[in-house]
Amino acid sequence: MHQKTLAQLSALLQSKQVSATELARLYLDRISASNLNAFLHVDPELTLAQAAAADARLAAGNAGVLTGVPIAHKDIFVTRGLRSTAGSRMLGNYTSPFDATVVEKLAAAGMVTLGKLNCDEFAMGSANENSYFGAVKNPWDLSAVPGGSSGGSAAAVAARLTPAATGTDTGGSIRQPAAFCGITGIKPTYGSVSRYGMIAFASSLDQGGPMAQTAEDCGLLLNAMVGFDEKDSTSLERKPEDFNRLLNQSLQGLRIGVPKEFFGEGLADDVKQAIHAALEEYKKLGASIVEISLPKTELSIPVYYVIAPAEASSNLSRFDGVRYGHRAAEYTDLNDMYTASRTEGFGDEVKRRIMTGAYVLSHGYYDAYYLQAQKIRRLIAKDFAAAFTQCDVIMGPVAPSVAWDLGAKSDDPVANYLADIFTLSTSLAGLPGMSVPCGFGQGEKNSRRPVGLQLIGNYFEEARLLNIAHQYQQVTDWHLRSPE
Repeated sequence: MHQKTLAQLSALLQSKQVSATELARLYLDRISASNLNAFLHVDPELTLAQAAAADARLAAGNAGVLTGVPIAHKDIFVTRGLRSTAGSRMLGNYTSPFDATVVEKLAAAGMVTLGKLNCDEFAMGSANENSYFGAVKNPWDLSAVPGGSSGGSAAAVAARLTPAATGTDTGGSIRQPAAFCGITGIKPTYGSVSRYGMIAFASSLDQGGPMAQTAEDCGLLLNAMVGFDEKDSTSLERKPEDFNRLLNQSLQGLRIGVPKEFFGEGLADDVKQAIHAALEEYKKLGASIVEISLPKTELSIPVYYVIAPAEASSNLSRFDGVRYGHRAAEYTDLNDMYTASRTEGFGDEVKRRIMTGAYVLSHGYYDAYYLQAQKIRRLIAKDFAAAFTQCDVIMGPVAPSVAWDLGAKSDDPVANYLADIFTLSTSLAGLPGMSVPCGFGQGEKNSRRPVGLQLIGNYFEEARLLNIAHQYQQVTDWHLRSPE
């Protein structure tokens, strides 16, 4: 049963072949037996109460397509009844008095919450090794990272501890862990999914999205997650749409843009081969390949690591030990309390980004760094606009390599940053992007580590992206494979 997709589980629930309570118990048992450190907070009593309510809705005949289906939330979304820590000591015992809008919407759809998922502290990281509560392990290879920052979400879906999970993507944090763990994940157009109740990292970049086995599953989740929220000033007001409405559309005549900058020096041969094999499958489906250029790709790393830390330094200034969060036990005065509380509460990577952000925003450096980064950000978006005059969708690798070993890059933050080179530009432009499983690496070690194909669409073309991914998943089985 745990190998079923979300869509299959929904059909079983609707036909009364299984109950929400039975599904909840199944997944809770799998979670308790897991050794991945993917879940941070689980409350079986709360989960079973939600499952019983879902069963009542199913029995009454007023259930929706997601009613009774289990889900788990990245611990960057605040929740009532479950701790919301953002993977940090700073919020180690924090319980929110309200639900994030994403959590609220999925609960209204009848989904059953299994628990909260581990993540890099305040969503800052590419390997899920920055969590105060310990690193998450990749279920395909326990010696490998699962990717970050939504590594707990990706690992849990890949290990079939949950059929679906929420994630957030600031610079690639849905797509990269989805690629490393062999699942499907999509970051929608910036502003599509409410950020209210999402513990902020970089407000102009953060975007929530779904992670599941298939593109069809992600579409079902997006249907519930997307929508205007007056509580979020960056939320976009658009007409509701069915994101799965195009799933059976032919790909005949589709123009796939392949950026030459995505296939240069630094891309591992085994990743390159898997991506080229996927492109060949698309050609069989009627698509054509067009070489394009995204010349500002290499600038996305310095631009991102100016803008994101700048916004983080502002957002995280609220954690001062006064109102909520960690407060140091010993201090001499107010200033010492601030210093001691933040020193103890934040991890090394968060401190590094706060200090970087404060520096680039300081007097004398704002114009030289932050303002220039925003100008280049606009040029990156123009590169994409030009590319979409030549093609319908852009494809390439999600990351330069498969997942690396746990601890391999812990002492080299720049190496971690470089792993985001293919995902950052999409986030900076606010475009939708997704990762689809397309194979495995090569060699004794890498053959157990998945490769993800990245799909990038124009603004608000999530339905088209999901169709393109779905058609590929109809002729391949990478998305259905699971670790032992």
